[in-house]
Amino acid sequence: MSERRRIELPTGIAMNVVIAGPEDAPPAILLHGFPESHRTWRDLVPLMEDSVRMVMPDNRGYGASDKPQDVKDYATDILVGDIFALAGALELDRFALVGHDWGGAIAWAAALSGNPRIERLGIVNSPHPLIFQKTLIEDEAQRAASQYMRAFREPGMEKMIARMGYDAFFDKSFARHVDMTEISAEERQRYIDDWSQPGAMTAMLNWYRASKVVVPPPGITVDIPDWTLRAFPKIKVPVRVVWGLEDTALLPVQLEGIGEIAEDVEVFPLPGVGHFAPWEAPEQVAAALKPFLATR
Repeated sequence: MSERRRIELPTGIAMNVVIAGPEDAPPAILLHGFPESHRTWRDLVPLMEDSVRMVMPDNRGYGASDKPQDVKDYATDILVGDIFALAGALELDRFALVGHDWGGAIAWAAALSGNPRIERLGIVNSPHPLIFQKTLIEDEAQRAASQYMRAFREPGMEKMIARMGYDAFFDKSFARHVDMTEISAEERQRYIDDWSQPGAMTAMLNWYRASKVVVPPPGITVDIPDWTLRAFPKIKVPVRVVWGLEDTALLPVQLEGIGEIAEDVEVFPLPGVGHFAPWEAPEQVAAALKPFLATR
């Protein structure tokens, strides 16, 4: 049985959070990506809630959480701050982090901070920031696959999406990744209702606009950003990476060198599974994550 809470955070927002699992089970905060909500994890809950205290927020700007409209309110340090503030509000002294897509980007950043409250890190189809930035410069296929990020950063993109219609945006977002016949009309409408809230699409797109990741246009030569050339900290906690290998947005090149980013890294590749692995293959994702997260 899950419960829903609206929690006021000292970072200046109220966050909608769904919690499932026993209070005495090891806690994990699970962070969704674009253009979703806590419902990313809906099919994992019945598979994992017996062993894991699952804390599933709507991230800042998404779902039923608050939606500041300024780009600056989506800087990485602010988004990471929300997660530690949520843990504090729930009195979680130590916890695991799991992230998919943009939620993974924040989970990586939080783990890279070295904060001792994080016990372990689970990643589902979300690239390590250093590997991602380098491949955006050096790998033409990944650069081409990421051009949508440039489009999402354009002023007025939210108006273009509104003119397209949110029903069409749903199809455009998910059709090339998942079997649309398996998505119920009710589930589809939940997403459309979320996106239709005032300021929602601006807030969601601001994650892209605030990001410092450089996405060059195809076919030009650019220098690698200076920050990628500096010593990068290794993550100290165990890391488990679950990756749908048919992801057309984040290509398997993101797994090259992944074993170097931490002292303890395990990779679970999922053949035949795409970007939205928690939707497409919940049993496989849960089989990889559950024993990892249930360990104290």
